[in-house]
Amino acid sequence: MSDREPPRRRVPGPARPVRPGIGQRPGPGARPARRPAGPRPAPPKVIRLGSPRPRLRLIGFALTLVMLAFVVRLFQVQAVDASTYAAKADQNRYVGQVLAAERGEITDRHGVALATSEDAYDITADPTLFAPDELKIPDGPEQAAALLAPILGQDQDDLVRKLRPENEALRYVKLAGRQTPQVWKQIKDLKATLAKQAGAEGATANVLAGVLAVPTSKRVYPNSELAAGILGWVNAEGRGGGGVELQLEKRLAGEDGKIRYAQSGGRLVPTAGSSGTPAVPGSDVELTIDRDIQWAAQNAISEQVEESRADRGYVIVQDTRTGEVLAMANAPGFDPNDLSEADPEALGNAALQDAFEPGSTAKVLSMAAVLEENAATPGTHVVVPNRLHRGDRLFKDDIDHPTWYLTLNGVLAKSSNIGTILATGQLGKTQAQANKVLYDYLRRFGLGSQTGLGFPGETKGILAAPGDWSTSQQYTIPFGQGVSINAMQAASVYSTIANGGVRVEPTLVRGSKGPDGRFTPAPEPERTRVVSEKTAKTLSRMLESVVDDEEGTGTKARIPGYRVAGKTGTANRVDPATGKYHGYTSSFAGFAPADKPRITVYCAIQNATEGSYFGGQICGPVYKQVMEFALKTLQVPPTGAAPAALPVTFKP
Repeated sequence: MSDREPPRRRVPGPARPVRPGIGQRPGPGARPARRPAGPRPAPPKVIRLGSPRPRLRLIGFALTLVMLAFVVRLFQVQAVDASTYAAKADQNRYVGQVLAAERGEITDRHGVALATSEDAYDITADPTLFAPDELKIPDGPEQAAALLAPILGQDQDDLVRKLRPENEALRYVKLAGRQTPQVWKQIKDLKATLAKQAGAEGATANVLAGVLAVPTSKRVYPNSELAAGILGWVNAEGRGGGGVELQLEKRLAGEDGKIRYAQSGGRLVPTAGSSGTPAVPGSDVELTIDRDIQWAAQNAISEQVEESRADRGYVIVQDTRTGEVLAMANAPGFDPNDLSEADPEALGNAALQDAFEPGSTAKVLSMAAVLEENAATPGTHVVVPNRLHRGDRLFKDDIDHPTWYLTLNGVLAKSSNIGTILATGQLGKTQAQANKVLYDYLRRFGLGSQTGLGFPGETKGILAAPGDWSTSQQYTIPFGQGVSINAMQAASVYSTIANGGVRVEPTLVRGSKGPDGRFTPAPEPERTRVVSEKTAKTLSRMLESVVDDEEGTGTKARIPGYRVAGKTGTANRVDPATGKYHGYTSSFAGFAPADKPRITVYCAIQNATEGSYFGGQICGPVYKQVMEFALKTLQVPPTGAAPAALPVTFKP
């Protein structure tokens, strides 16, 4: 036996499946057929993803830069440049306006309104709201102006220029000032209609959207022409243009306020808030004027100026004890409610602004000097020839007459120029000395100085120094020629005599009432002793002779039941246009009751061309009419004592 192992038997395994070939059927135990030869399909590609972390880091970094840029810009806008941007926003959104202060009233001494204010509106506009890019039409200003012109009574082209200003950034223009509430209501209604149309039709532009209104006030003078010369007027800017309105502008006007508010499309944005300072109302001013006496004076002088066909005239009524002016009337006058109809020459207060030669009413000044200097007495005899040669002139009285044998009282009663020259010649050893003495008295009585009223445009008149008096002036000034005054100065002279020789500065203002309701009286007027009480009383008696004596020139000024002291005046008038003498200044001055003086009245009429031009004839009746009314208004009792009858003439 051999050592080799015996051969192993092969055990058959499971049969492989045989793919049937062509023409063959697969059967059990058959070997599958081979695949036909051909290209094999490529294996699928496998995409390998990179790591996402770098990409995420890059995106995060980019986003960080963007956010950082936003943060930096936000910080710049809200912190660094916040005020600049806020200012730009405010400029486009906020509108500033002035709040006009309510102007104080002007009343008479009894609180009756002479000048007051009523509600009104300043019609304004924001020109930027009329721009083409805002209204979407090219002719917005033209359309708006066409609608507003007839309502505001203004020129259409002027309104267009305001609505399309050269400065395109301008946000505020005033189209019309101080319009009535009715005017603003018309505009509001028109705006509302246009707004409805714009909302309904879409394409229609509201061309009045940028028109606004600012509440203000309008000055009104309830009595029209009454006391217009005293009151003055308020101009288009709302400031005093003359008279007391100008003189007391600061007191009457108050202080304007300011308001700043947000607007959109010409409308107030109530939720945006507003800021500003309120207006402080002006103070009410109470004058010394009595409205009723002022009416009587104005009525009387207006009638006489018209009847005499004169250039103008004035009447002043003054309380002799206090210096308060109770009336100051001018004719012709003007209506301060409508200056467009006023005569430019009538504007102002001629009673204070006209300078004129007073004529014989100034003879009382010469007599005061003569009596105070003891140069003569009322009974001193004065021989008055028909003509008197002095210097380079031959002087005469207003009428030719034989030689008059007058007392000093008679010289005043008959208003003799020659007698006055002779009397004042006794004031000094030489004419130069006499001139100096007379000049000093004229100054004491207030000639050549302001009256103390402080009224705008007031003249102090003309009074040259005695060394500058011409040869003729040395003799004409004593009877009121060669010197000029205003009507208030003339009235003050007679009030000084009536007040016992003490001059009280005239006053027009009694006081004022501020916004707090407190009344502050005006300062007490200055008082100055001019002549002695004795001289003043003597002059009063002499002035009575002018009115009471049949030889006097002022008999038309008599008032039944009252003793009247007065003086006539008829002076050659200097024409302000040519500077030469033309026509006459007619006047009358006096006070009553003569025994217990209470009221002074002065009247002057310039260049009467119809009827008489003598002061006693045309101003005497005005004096009487006004004085009678004033005495009754102030309830001054009639005089009890009979007038003193001083002699007018003497027998040689």
